[in-house]
Amino acid sequence: MEAHVHDDKTFEDISYSEKQINGKEFNDCVFKKCDFSNSEFLRCKFVDCIFDGCNLSMMKLPSTTLNNVVFKHCKMLGINFSPCIDFLFSVRFESCLLDYSSFMGKKMPKTTFIKTTLKEVNFSGTNLPGSVFNDIDLNGAIFNQTDLSSANFTTAYNYIIDPELNNVKRATFSADSILGLLAKYDVRIG
Repeated sequence: MEAHVHDDKTFEDISYSEKQINGKEFNDCVFKKCDFSNSEFLRCKFVDCIFDGCNLSMMKLPSTTLNNVVFKHCKMLGINFSPCIDFLFSVRFESCLLDYSSFMGKKMPKTTFIKTTLKEVNFSGTNLPGSVFNDIDLNGAIFNQTDLSSANFTTAYNYIIDPELNNVKRATFSADSILGLLAKYDVRIG
């Protein structure tokens, strides 16, 4: 990882835990079973990259670009995505553990979350129109001034979303989980 720009490379079983990486660029790269826990990627660029089976917990991403980045089977506890560059920010999560992370204030239209736990994730001020939450545990997730218009929550569960504080226009929910929209009213549906 010593070069400044990396194109079409595969990084496997490397550990950069608790290290700082500065100003590197990764294009069409694959990271397999790598450990980046407690690391800091400062002013780096990840474009069309895949992280598969990696530990990225508590990773810091100040001024870093994530453009069309896919995370599969990754442990990603406590990551704050808010300091990432907004321009072209695009991510996808499949079968990841993303608990205690934050997307506060990010613009993330049409983001896909598949079979991922998002417990206590902060989505305050996040724009997620047209996003898909497929088989997602949202227990304790924070939605405040969040744009969820046209989002799909039909297979999501354990969420509490206040329609008065969030834009849920044309969003889709399952009948079984509709109580998550009415939680503040303390109503019972029999």
